[in-house]
Amino acid sequence: MENVKKDAKTNPAASANLLSKLIFWWLNPLFRAGYKRKLEEDDIYPVLEEDSSEMLGQQLQRYWDHEVQAATKELRKPKLSRVIIRCFWKIYSVLGLFTLVEEVIKVIQPVLLGYIIRYFEDYDPHNKAALNETLGYAAGLSIFTIGLNLLHHLYFFNVQRVGMKIRVAMCHMIYKKALCLSYSAMGKTTTGQIVNLLSNDVNKFDDVIFLHFLWVGPLQAAAVVGLLWLEIGPSCLAGMVVLMFLMPTQTLFGRLFSKFRSRTAILTDSRIRTMNEVVSGIRIIKMYAWEKPFAALVSDVRRKEIYQIMMSSYLRGLNMSSFFCASKIIVFITFTLYVLLGNKISASRVFVTVSLYTAVRLTVTLFFPSAIEKLYESRVSIQRIQVRHCLIMSAFQLLTPHLWDLIEFFLDAPCLQNIRRGELPVEKGAMKVKGQLTYAAQQPWVFPGTIRSNILFGKEMDLRMYERVLRACALKRDLELLPDGDLTLIGDRGATLSGGQKARVNLARAVYQDADIYLLDDPLSAVDAEVGRHLFEQCICGVLKSKPRILVTHQLQYLKGADQIVVLKEGHMVAKGTYTELQRSGLDFTSLLKKDEEEEPHQSPTDFSSRSRTLSQNSVRSQASSGHSVQDGEHLEAEPVHTVAEESRAQGSIGLNIYIKYLRAGASVLVVVIALLLNILAQVAYIVQDWWLAYWAEEQGKLDINSTMEHNVTQVDKELDLEFYLGIYGGLTAATIIFGFVRTLLMFNVLVRSTQALHNSMFNAILRTHVRFFDVNPIGRVLNRFSKDIGQLDSIMPWTFVDFIQVFLQILGVVAVAVGVIPWILLPVLPLLIVFIFLRRYFLETSRDIKRLESTTRSPVFSHLSSSLQGLWTIRAFRAEGRFQKAFDAHQDLHSAAWFLFLTTSRWFAIRLDGMCSIFVTITTFGCLLLRDQLDAGSVGLALSYSITLMGMFQWGVRQSAEVENLMTSVERVMEYTELESEAPWETKKRPPPGWPSKGLVTFDGVSFSYSADGPRVLDNLKVTFQPKEKVGIVGRTGAGKSSLVSALFRLAEPEGKIYIDGMLTSELGLHDIRQKMSIIPQDPVLFTGSMRKNLDPFNQHSEEELWNALQEVQLKGVVEELPGKLETVLAESGSNFSVGQRQLVCLARAILRKNRILIIDEATANVDPRTDELIQRTIREKFQECTVLTIAHRLNTIIDSDRILVLDAGRIHGYDEPYTLLLDPSSIFRKMVQQTGKQEAAALLEAAKKAYESRSRPNLSSGEADGPDRSLVIFETAL
Repeated sequence: MENVKKDAKTNPAASANLLSKLIFWWLNPLFRAGYKRKLEEDDIYPVLEEDSSEMLGQQLQRYWDHEVQAATKELRKPKLSRVIIRCFWKIYSVLGLFTLVEEVIKVIQPVLLGYIIRYFEDYDPHNKAALNETLGYAAGLSIFTIGLNLLHHLYFFNVQRVGMKIRVAMCHMIYKKALCLSYSAMGKTTTGQIVNLLSNDVNKFDDVIFLHFLWVGPLQAAAVVGLLWLEIGPSCLAGMVVLMFLMPTQTLFGRLFSKFRSRTAILTDSRIRTMNEVVSGIRIIKMYAWEKPFAALVSDVRRKEIYQIMMSSYLRGLNMSSFFCASKIIVFITFTLYVLLGNKISASRVFVTVSLYTAVRLTVTLFFPSAIEKLYESRVSIQRIQVRHCLIMSAFQLLTPHLWDLIEFFLDAPCLQNIRRGELPVEKGAMKVKGQLTYAAQQPWVFPGTIRSNILFGKEMDLRMYERVLRACALKRDLELLPDGDLTLIGDRGATLSGGQKARVNLARAVYQDADIYLLDDPLSAVDAEVGRHLFEQCICGVLKSKPRILVTHQLQYLKGADQIVVLKEGHMVAKGTYTELQRSGLDFTSLLKKDEEEEPHQSPTDFSSRSRTLSQNSVRSQASSGHSVQDGEHLEAEPVHTVAEESRAQGSIGLNIYIKYLRAGASVLVVVIALLLNILAQVAYIVQDWWLAYWAEEQGKLDINSTMEHNVTQVDKELDLEFYLGIYGGLTAATIIFGFVRTLLMFNVLVRSTQALHNSMFNAILRTHVRFFDVNPIGRVLNRFSKDIGQLDSIMPWTFVDFIQVFLQILGVVAVAVGVIPWILLPVLPLLIVFIFLRRYFLETSRDIKRLESTTRSPVFSHLSSSLQGLWTIRAFRAEGRFQKAFDAHQDLHSAAWFLFLTTSRWFAIRLDGMCSIFVTITTFGCLLLRDQLDAGSVGLALSYSITLMGMFQWGVRQSAEVENLMTSVERVMEYTELESEAPWETKKRPPPGWPSKGLVTFDGVSFSYSADGPRVLDNLKVTFQPKEKVGIVGRTGAGKSSLVSALFRLAEPEGKIYIDGMLTSELGLHDIRQKMSIIPQDPVLFTGSMRKNLDPFNQHSEEELWNALQEVQLKGVVEELPGKLETVLAESGSNFSVGQRQLVCLARAILRKNRILIIDEATANVDPRTDELIQRTIREKFQECTVLTIAHRLNTIIDSDRILVLDAGRIHGYDEPYTLLLDPSSIFRKMVQQTGKQEAAALLEAAKKAYESRSRPNLSSGEADGPDRSLVIFETAL
């Protein structure tokens, strides 16, 4: 765990004075820096003490423990919501007062406005007292505007900070519990689900902003009704009825929305889970050519998810349009009623009413329903977290260390270790452990960080001990080859190391711990014979010789070194004793031992994982790996280990072309143009309606003045007026409503479709890209695009985008009206506009970087969580939970620091924008009074009421534009992945004939191979032919290029040179055509979540009977029949409820089902005991008699009876002949490898090879690798 914290400087917010805190003055230095250059992680201020993950988490934990105790006493379930409220209510309730004051001001403003307009209605140039009074009102209006500005932003900032605190505390607790997951709980939950809790559900707490409006809203509405009654009498009730009617409809929308949201969340969960498996198992998926069923799986879930998202978007659209039209409908109904009741409208009445409705409308139609919606959403999230939490809680109780003495096991060897470590509960008996345990897991686990931090694992550095451990674990040589030695960074899941190196780092970590008891779960199976022997002698029987060690192994040649041997079979102890006692005991086990006398060490540790590169990592890397670590490294030149590439962060502003691409992804040009026109029409109708009302009031005013002169005529006029004015007014209102609704729904439709299209093309690009991409990019990074970025485009982007366009047009409209009424308003507007544009640019330079930093500091939180879950057993065996928790807190704090800056910078900006708006309001108000001789009441009313609405709207519009631009970084990140370079096409015009390959003849002609364009060559000019039906063993030390040969054959990267199968050049065929015609049994057996049937036969090509037969062939029928749903049983994540050996057998069953002519076995028996190994070998001999079989092996006994053996060394062919012939050649590497297995073993191998040699009837084949140039030409011709 690297040190994440950056403690170099202090956070200026801690020491800022009151004024500086009020207007966020302390941020200025950061903005200056951000304007000059790109901000980096070091620029982020450290998190404040009270926001730190550890402190918040522990605080919440205390309340949770308290709640659990109370719940147990009261016999109820503990409630998470109760805990959150108890923990955070004090700070949150204080903020409620802010909201109250703010809403009171909003109600007082229109009243002052009314007084000002009334002055103009009864304008008398000689009345100085009235003027002074009105100046007082104007001053009050301006001061209130400024006060509103300060209060509003302080409230929002502090309340968002509370949201952040809740989120951080929850994450701390979830991680803490995740570290305590028991074996059984791990089966019930998946990494994907826990990551989703942290990435999506917990984020809902960031939205607790609106909750106070639940009580402020109704109070404010009551006050407004009172004021309106005074102003226009009972007509106001009609408007309030509409408002009250809107509230429950919107609440209903909120409920529906949360229903869709929880459905979407379930679908998102399963999509991310599938994605996680696709990305983790991409090599296997590619080699099996299974991309299509997985694509179908993802697109199926995604289709359902998009349907739910589309529905919730339409709901949002209806919500937004009803909000847009609400004030118009309300004012229309109120005044229609008012006029019909025989009242006359006047400017002051119109504008006071409009302003009061505007004040309350926001609260009642937006904040109040929003509060309800967020309440529901948070409830959904809390329930989901609580479900997982309780699952994790039940897990927690399993982990109290029990003391057991006598155990009855119904488990296999790794289970024994799980019990010893307290991972599995004991059914009966007891177990006592004295001293500290340490553990090396069977599947090596490394976490992202340096190699040194992986070995030290939190202990102090003791150089002498460290050197001893490196030597004993054969790591010295590897570290010399790495560019930064032991400070080389390892990627996610150890992506930069070969399997053998991971296994040895894993072992070195256990050895360095200096514990009392060592549990070693098959550490030797991942390395070749020579390294295995070195580890056994130098490490297990060397450095550790004075300690009790329990070694689980399938490699019987090491049993002689054991003091005590326990033989387990199906969970029962079959025998126990020393080597000699067991040999005499006459148990059937002795037959294994006897055989082992002859066959001994080539069951030697296979390079199980150093193979794991074939399927999981890269073989290039393996050159720097185990084999030569002891003495034979000299002929290998050092090669680079790939470090993990930094996550790319786009720079600068987002180009217009990205916007165009984004919109074009979801709609044709015509649709986009129509949407634009509709937007403009809606806005025009909106403004003309207001203008008509002012015009009407003005005409009415003129009429009233005239009516004093000519009494009779007016009566007639007024009758005529009413219908005409009302008719046009009604028409305009209808137009506003229709355009408003249609444009919003159309926009949402276009934007959701765009996301859908982007997701599909990104997913297809990921499936079609080279395997190399996944070796360089950690899983968390790829998943982040599918969870975080797509999530934002799904839910936040459409809403923000539509909102921005709506507000932007409204602002234009407001300014246009104001200028139309009082042209000189342009004078203050223009300089303000220039300052605005500069401010926005100044702000965006910094804000964009901070937003991007916030995204990139979030990734490590997830990476750390998912790597911790993979190494759970190791972390717990080493009692390192505390350290990992600290590291998690450090990652969280770094993210919180970025998030804190994100919140404060947006407030810094908003407070300055609203400050300018206050200036604008002040200028307009006093300007009107200065020009009091030329203006009539209607114009003043329009100008002032509009300038007040501009107040919140202008800054909101500018902030939304910045927000859209920030969200466009997600579009940019997704687009970056849609343009990944893809591998060769899956199908080409040239299709192989049906039944191809009928023979199984494979020819390599001058093949060179490297994993990337700039990478080192791992195969160099190979020329070799594998004859039909031939069984070929491929051997070589670690890093000789054995796995690369397979990668070249499967074209995981494009090889140079030519490879023919049955005379067809593979580079001309589609990848699926080639890959489906070869079966591979991979070294890292991968199973996918889903039924057993889906794992065997994803395309549903085989009958039930065939599946059962295949399982019987590999002796898994019994195991599968015992499963609750037999073939339909859903496996745990990555098949973890099967042992590694059983997973390997499932892979063998897949190969049997595929019935291909060419079979490649990649270290398939590395992790199985000799008995299972024998079973696999026998099945291969019987079932694949007619096939060409290529076996990569370290257990030499598995390939000693092959027809021929290909010996590779540093990517070149060192020998290719029958095993016996190779053994007779004194210079052959193969002979040396056999000799290293020990005298007895070597003799047995020689004997077996000789027997196979003599029993073979041999046609006269050219032996493959030629001695001279002419021989190689011959092969080439025969191949054709």
